[in-house]
Amino acid sequence: MATYAIGDVQGCYRELLRLLEAVQFDAARDRLWFTGDLVNRGRQSLEVLRFIRSLGDRAVVVLGNHDLHLLAVAQGTSALRPKDTFVDVLGADDRNELLGWLRRRPLLHDDPVLRYVMIHAGLPPQWDISEARAYAREAEAVIQGAEAEAFFRAMYGDEPAQWRDDLTGIQRLRFIVNCFTRLRVCDDQGRLILNYKGAPGAREPGTMPWFEVPGRRSAGRPIVFGHWSTLGRYHEQNVFNLDSGCVWGGRLTALRLEDRRWFSVECEAVCSPGEA
Repeated sequence: MATYAIGDVQGCYRELLRLLEAVQFDAARDRLWFTGDLVNRGRQSLEVLRFIRSLGDRAVVVLGNHDLHLLAVAQGTSALRPKDTFVDVLGADDRNELLGWLRRRPLLHDDPVLRYVMIHAGLPPQWDISEARAYAREAEAVIQGAEAEAFFRAMYGDEPAQWRDDLTGIQRLRFIVNCFTRLRVCDDQGRLILNYKGAPGAREPGTMPWFEVPGRRSAGRPIVFGHWSTLGRYHEQNVFNLDSGCVWGGRLTALRLEDRRWFSVECEAVCSPGEA
């Protein structure tokens, strides 16, 4: 039995199948972890959702920002954007089953046996893993519950930029979800810089990748994540970035968690770096 964590698929179904062939994935024995952003930008979001859902408990998925955007559009609280490529999902006969399944995916997965944590984007330095898990469950309850429409309507926005224990309502939920699904860099006080999409070396002075903030309280556990395609495949400081830019002609990457062996396949470009 092996566990393969896979970076942002974003509708690249053919590349996903080639990656699974490369690792000799056995659905009866192995497990797959997906770092979120199953959909959008690539050409086959519907096929990706159908396939991963069909794996049942052999697949673990956390929500990414593109997944949440699909759910918001389906809910009628957000409009389609010119570069969205998940119209096939919205028009599918099994749309409700697929979207219901996606909506029930977590924001954080914590494996007590392997000891790895999986998220889509990042964690602010103020949170340890126990706190991050609790805040993820708090937001998941809203996304999966009767208040989902109101949340999706107010989900977009960059404020508040810094965590406070006394945050409430949509301000609290937006900060939590922004961390799990959008964070790349912040300052040394943990203020989120959410408009940055470039490589680490081009960031503004005084900002740093979320995992380099001194005193980060989640540093004791290995964390796998995606979202940052211009960072590319990365392993330092107990973090593993698996998004290596599949949709802009990079690679689709997997990490076998048991022995930390990397695998990847080449991908066809469908958008430019930073657009994903």
